[in-house]
Amino acid sequence: MSNLTIGLLIAAAFIIFLLAAYASYLLFKLRHQNKMHRQAALEQQRNRAEKDLKVISSILIICRAMQEKQCELSEGCWRLSVLMESLDEPLKSPTEQFPAIFSLYNKISHMPILEERKKLSKKEKLALDLERMGYEEELEAQVFADIESLIPEATSYQQALRDLTQSK
Repeated sequence: MSNLTIGLLIAAAFIIFLLAAYASYLLFKLRHQNKMHRQAALEQQRNRAEKDLKVISSILIICRAMQEKQCELSEGCWRLSVLMESLDEPLKSPTEQFPAIFSLYNKISHMPILEERKKLSKKEKLALDLERMGYEEELEAQVFADIESLIPEATSYQQALRDLTQSK
């Protein structure tokens, strides 16, 4: 073999070595990047679970307050509807599973609250209160039945979320 051939083989081997080293570097970088993405995804999942855990705790507090008549049905249904819809991982189709809660919410959701309610006359407030109380009376038994089934489901979901947040 001539010196030129040996020189070209050495150059080719060196180029192959450099390409293999660069490929190894890129592979290492990709693995590191994938690891960082997985960690970020797990952190995001943990943060969502922690948020949902707070929401579920609020749902359970409201349910118990409604059971103990410390919270009006309409206010409780309003709050429960909003909270259940705010869950990142919602309960299994809450509008179908707890129809009375959402039905009462839908019937009263058009009614003004807070500052808007303060602007109403006494007569208008009374008319709205009578309408709301009529809906509450009409749906009371079904709402309490929904609450009875919501509590164990929310408690189970709460435990699953606690397990998820503690396992990370």
